[in-house]
Amino acid sequence: MKARLPKGYGGGPSNLQQLAQQAQKLQAQMTQLTEELEAKEYSAASGGEAVKATVTGKMELKSLEIKPEVVDPEDVEMLSDLVIAAVNEALRAAETDKAEQMEKISGGLSMPGLF
Repeated sequence: MKARLPKGYGGGPSNLQQLAQQAQKLQAQMTQLTEELEAKEYSAASGGEAVKATVTGKMELKSLEIKPEVVDPEDVEMLSDLVIAAVNEALRAAETDKAEQMEKISGGLSMPGLF
């Protein structure tokens, strides 16, 4: 005895074509979103706004602002820590935004290697 699938679950050529069209649409949406995200900028500060870092959606450092009063030749390590903290926070903001936007498009579907 053969098992029969309900109507619309046959997996015939029309379903494959529909699936291919949906995949193409999803790919186009992801490409457009990636371009939009890469054009965005994300900023974060540390040390009470003493150091401010701005990164792009391409995960590149665009600008770094350091208030003159935090530049202490005797404590370069503290300045270094502030810079690292600000840059890392800006990068996290960019990555979080990217993940949230991609999840909206994919509906939570995990597609390793696509994004």
